[in-house]
Amino acid sequence: MKTITIAIDGHSSTGKSTVAKALAQHLGYVYIDSGAMYRAITLYAVENNLFVGDTIDQSALISLLPIINVAFLKDDKGQDVPHLNGRNCAHEIRQMHISERVSQVAAIPQVREKMVGMQRGFQSQGGVVMDGRDIGSVVFPQADLKLFMTASAEVRAERRYLEMQQSDPAVTYAQVYDNVVARDTMDSSRAVSPLIVAEGAVVIDNSEMNQSDQFQMILQLAQDRIYNRI
Repeated sequence: MKTITIAIDGHSSTGKSTVAKALAQHLGYVYIDSGAMYRAITLYAVENNLFVGDTIDQSALISLLPIINVAFLKDDKGQDVPHLNGRNCAHEIRQMHISERVSQVAAIPQVREKMVGMQRGFQSQGGVVMDGRDIGSVVFPQADLKLFMTASAEVRAERRYLEMQQSDPAVTYAQVYDNVVARDTMDSSRAVSPLIVAEGAVVIDNSEMNQSDQFQMILQLAQDRIYNRI
């Protein structure tokens, strides 16, 4: 049975990471959350006072990129979780103040260059499922299966709001909705690697789909390619 590369792109809060993680586990593949990598860089910038107000000091961050290490290491449950310079940062990177700043950091060409280089290196490990904003268009343009996930802004904001209640209970739905809309604009309009539907990608609008139905649909698409049924 051959292994394949699966690229999952899409808007924020469309459940990319959830389905990508489940798919990788089912297939025995490596799962990489590329968004977590950009969030980790953003966390570093926040902790090291690289934001002037709400604006990133690009020059300062670029100069520090060589000493920033983002890796995925297994936790005590065997899950691959993001680490920033050796420290588990899985929960910290999901907080609202990181969500509000990550699109700025991800738009910096030198940051994307560093992250894309790291992401491409994971492909050497065999079967890979990676989700993000530019996986099918930039990181793995020759991926065997490319998906683009979307949903209405209202549905996505509600999902993210419920998720964030665990890590940031003070956040409001209005804050989350505004953040979702703002990130859509920034992700789609940035000069470097904007969010687009990659050539050949299957578009999935999951506004009215449950996780189980979505997973089964994507698993079928993956198996069709693994077993050369298309």
